[in-house]
Amino acid sequence: MFEKFGEFNSYNEINELAENLFNEGDIESIRTLAEENGLPGEAVDLYINGELPVLCDPMAAALGKLEVEAAALKPKEIMSDWLEYIKGQCMENEILAFQARKKGKSLKGCIAALLSWSFKNQQAVDKDIIKEAGVSAGKVTLGIPGMARAKKIITDYYMRGTK
Repeated sequence: MFEKFGEFNSYNEINELAENLFNEGDIESIRTLAEENGLPGEAVDLYINGELPVLCDPMAAALGKLEVEAAALKPKEIMSDWLEYIKGQCMENEILAFQARKKGKSLKGCIAALLSWSFKNQQAVDKDIIKEAGVSAGKVTLGIPGMARAKKIITDYYMRGTK
């Protein structure tokens, strides 16, 4: 992840480097920059051909970072759902998308915040449900946040430290 160019703090930093690389005629590095940051190849082609004024906007930069992080993390089931919630929040809220791109903010960190809430808010599962499920444990607890709570945790995580 971010091997050649490192992690960027904003979409502006990505666009600035892309412009410098373009001015140097280093098209291959623009493609590498885009790939490292999860930006689609079609956007690179449009940018190189002068059909897009910049390589990415805040949402594309945020979603690209999330895609790169997800490829490394390989989330499954509820974590995959949480990733989709995060993407949805970035698409609905440009400020959150900007924050998701920042250094120090990560998919792992956001999932950790969701998991932390989950453990702190476990509720005992009714014994009849445990029996019906065929579980032989004496006590079962569950603490997965609902969608509204997950969206709040996601927003709080990415917006923490902003004014």
